Amino acid sequence: MTSAALAGSTALAAPAQAIDVVQLQLPLLQTSFTVKTAELRDPTKLIRGSSDLAELDRATNGSIGRELARVFSTPLPIDVRSFANQAVGSPLLDQALLLVSALGQVDGVPDTFDSKDLAASLNRTAATGPLTVVDLLQALPGRTVTVDLQKFVVALERLQRQQSEGLRLAAATPAAVTAALSAPGPLELQRQEQSISVRHRPGPLAAVVIAPKGRGNGRLAVISHGLWDSPESFEGWAKHLASHGTTVVLPRHPGSDSSQQQAMLAGKMPPPSPDDLKLRPLDVSALIDAAASGALKLPAPVRTDAVVALGQSWGATTVLQLAGARPSASRMQGRCADPRDPERNLSWVLQCSFKATADQSALADPRIKAVVAVSPPMALLFDTGAAQAMNARALLVSGSRDWVVPSGPEAITPMAAQIRGIGGGHRLVLAKGGDHFNLRSPLEEGGGPLRGVILAWVNGAFQAGAAAAPGPKAPALLPADGWGDAQIPLVDVTDTLQKGS
Repeated sequence: MTSAALAGSTALAAPAQAIDVVQLQLPLLQTSFTVKTAELRDPTKLIRGSSDLAELDRATNGSIGRELARVFSTPLPIDVRSFANQAVGSPLLDQALLLVSALGQVDGVPDTFDSKDLAASLNRTAATGPLTVVDLLQALPGRTVTVDLQKFVVALERLQRQQSEGLRLAAATPAAVTAALSAPGPLELQRQEQSISVRHRPGPLAAVVIAPKGRGNGRLAVISHGLWDSPESFEGWAKHLASHGTTVVLPRHPGSDSSQQQAMLAGKMPPPSPDDLKLRPLDVSALIDAAASGALKLPAPVRTDAVVALGQSWGATTVLQLAGARPSASRMQGRCADPRDPERNLSWVLQCSFKATADQSALADPRIKAVVAVSPPMALLFDTGAAQAMNARALLVSGSRDWVVPSGPEAITPMAAQIRGIGGGHRLVLAKGGDHFNLRSPLEEGGGPLRGVILAWVNGAFQAGAAAAPGPKAPALLPADGWGDAQIPLVDVTDTLQKGS
């Protein structure tokens, strides 16, 4: 399906260029028809319309229109309110483009497109009903969107299957909320931006430091952002930890951060290099080195021989590498090229791009004692059993409504195999209603829905000392309760997976 973007209104209701006319390509018939997006929404408009497809629809007594309306007006498995409110400075536009690009290609996105326009349009949709593909097409900028109609239907049905187990498991009783973990700590904070020279990159490595004013508890944590993101999206996590005494450093990974986003979408830069799979863990290790040597100017001394690392999306993959999980290209052979693989999902676009470097990207850092990995793409990248040599305990968090890294194939299946095998003390927490973006937290949000469970895991890891190491009899790092959230229920499903229920 090719959607041609025509000049439209200059109001916030739609971009300056908005998709209005769609050309449906039907490979089996080796032909194509034009139709307006408004006619895709309403079969009665199609049968009365003047487009090519309208004539065929009238000849079939409206049957084609009814089927197309069913396909294009089916609610997408996305939380509309969360989707629409990821506005300025966030990957809102990426979410829309990723969803459509999963079904085809997006071309001609203007450099000046403001995500506030897209947010405003989708917020209006949220007030009237569920988000559909037609809503998304009419909100997008650009010249063309190419979508294979058959692939579209298959992809939506597959995503629903991939989310179903997570939705079932997340319906269990969630963890309770306690002020001890969810409330801000008593310490005042300071924020700094610094850069250091590193050997593995041609330019300096920038980082944000958020730390207690005065002397904290001497603990150090590092947070790695995801693809096309930035430290700012996770400063809320850092703020919550720092208010309780921990110094937090957030690297800005060159080549895969937000500054590269629009340039790549506009065709001015290539996608992130497969070498970034190796460079990102090196960024984190270099910052720990700099903290130890004094090259990174921290407000107070910290221990650098025992560090906790946190990350989201690609950043979560990064911290798993640092924890000792070994990437491998073996599972990518054959599977990356199979569009019918039942576990195929959007994150495979990223994972399959690492085929050339995966076998050279084992970069464990023994100073990392525990990690929090939120929505990591990992099912292809890490072989079954890749966690056997891990030097750090992992808390994996996955959103039940994540459509970029769905919980079924990317979290539940690999973690179940790990838990029923060697164990190790790793945990899986599902966020009911969580998607790929609403578990992050900028500074003003103060930690977001994961602040309690993050603080609980970080405290548990530091308090355990040497006992934090993974092993079949490793003591629990996560308390039995008290680390939940009032808005997005959090459920530890580890024991359920171990029992096989």
